[in-house]
Amino acid sequence: QVQLVESGGGLVQAGGSLRLSCAASGRTFSSFDMRWFRQAPGKQREFVAHISISAFTVYADSVKGRFTISRDNAKNTVYLQMNSLKFEDTAVYYCNAFSSTLGTYWGQGTQVTVSS
Repeated sequence: QVQLVESGGGLVQAGGSLRLSCAASGRTFSSFDMRWFRQAPGKQREFVAHISISAFTVYADSVKGRFTISRDNAKNTVYLQMNSLKFEDTAVYYCNAFSSTLGTYWGQGTQVTVSS
């Protein structure tokens, strides 16, 4: 079992920055690929960024060049650095842990609101 707790969301002006954190419980954090997803009001949840066990990263086109995902296995934490935020980045951001053998887990989400 893995529990994920996101933090770092809030209200920011367009052009500003936020850093989201996702702290994982358990001793198997390094065995999971980690992702960030987001869901805006009235829209489906969408992929934002991925970091693999070996720190290979993938980004949605909409955030490429502005967001950076990273992980600290010693702290059981994954981060999402968000720069040059836009109004359309407003959403609830969710942390996801995925392993083909250990399962998939979600956090409760953290709200990011970007004012235009």
